Amino acid sequence: MPSPRARVGRSAEIAAAAELGKRGYKIITSNYRCRFGEIDLIANHGDSLVFVEVRCRRSLEYGTAAESVTPAKQRKIAATAQHYLSQFNINDTNCRFDVVEVSEKDGKLYVSDVITDAFGI
Repeated sequence: MPSPRARVGRSAEIAAAAELGKRGYKIITSNYRCRFGEIDLIANHGDSLVFVEVRCRRSLEYGTAAESVTPAKQRKIAATAQHYLSQFNINDTNCRFDVVEVSEKDGKLYVSDVITDAFGI
């Protein structure tokens, strides 16, 4: 049985995927894992392959959700993305890293921001 934290994380990813779908993203896969780490969502958007990190915060006490994607986390995401590209032999494709901020208010989750091209490696 998943922990309460895992359930909130999964709910945040579902909310993020729904919002991205409204914005024209086509979700390819979720929770891609390899030895380097995990990418929450991978999607096509326009002519780009997008690696999406979903971050959920209940308050701003420790900063925004996007601020929690530290340089170390960015490197892990980039290494995982490189593994995905290599595994599926994807070359000559525009790629970017987006961050979706999910917030909680009155016990409900909602997407508060979608940051496109949030970081580059």
